Amino acid sequence: MKKLAIVTATVLGLSTLFAGSAWANSQEIAVIVKSANSTFWQNVKKGAEVAEKDLGGAYKINFQGPDAETAIDAQVNMVENAINRKVAGIVLAPSDPVALVPAVKKAYENGIPVVLIDSGLQGADKYFQSFLATDNRAAGALAAEKLLAKVKGGKVAVMSFTQGAQSAIERTGGFVDAVQAKADYKVVGPYYSNSEMITALNQTIDVLSSNPDIAAIFGANEPTAVGMARAVKQKGFAGKIVAVGFDGNSDLQNFVRDGTLDGIVVQSSFQMGYKGVNSINRILKGEKVEKVIDTGVVYVTKENIDSEEAKGVLY
Repeated sequence: MKKLAIVTATVLGLSTLFAGSAWANSQEIAVIVKSANSTFWQNVKKGAEVAEKDLGGAYKINFQGPDAETAIDAQVNMVENAINRKVAGIVLAPSDPVALVPAVKKAYENGIPVVLIDSGLQGADKYFQSFLATDNRAAGALAAEKLLAKVKGGKVAVMSFTQGAQSAIERTGGFVDAVQAKADYKVVGPYYSNSEMITALNQTIDVLSSNPDIAAIFGANEPTAVGMARAVKQKGFAGKIVAVGFDGNSDLQNFVRDGTLDGIVVQSSFQMGYKGVNSINRILKGEKVEKVIDTGVVYVTKENIDSEEAKGVLY
């Protein structure tokens, strides 16, 4: 997979802006994700907690997330409350590329470093210090490559998640562009589940009912892929169409093992949490941090699901 460009420069002299900041009155690092309910984000929490332990108790992790990825206002409030608590730093997975910008700007103005994970922000490069994520466009293209290798033309349905979220834009865009580059395929969708499994299940049932000749289908994040796979199995399409998911919880692993899914593209959510906290620590120590860090993906199939590489990203 093509790696993101790595920029080994700090922003506006981070060592002077953040190291020893008068605002870092607490030893708290706030880890604020899109939703506290998903196992993907819980795996981010695990990574952050291991980093906390490895740092010898220098910082205390406070993990938070709204009930749903669409609760953008709630996430904004969490960031603002962290600023008001004068935390040492913030690790943030922004649910919206625009709505979170003012809060991140406020953190910057108050000398609180912010490290983004999973999704980016628009026009806010000055206000965050590092961005750790999957190269979502490349990951979406990889999913398409693996799917198209098993399909000789036909309809390809795209089940996406949160419309407007940067990760959804890039991931779905990378997938759709790769499919549309092939003359023998027609894209159906994308459909947006708002990262709700039941919504994805019902949407997929509708798609399969309306397109009985469908050749393949892609579920672009954990709850969407789980709902999609359940619908594929429930409607009797398992093994008859090529289905590829994204992320790697136990449900998706079981769907790979039983053949409902041809494979899953799995991010290292653990590394997002672990490296996010460590990056905050490095910034506060005055060290240089890379502006963009690609945390990578693994394509997991029935053949490699028990490999060490797969075990390192599955959760």
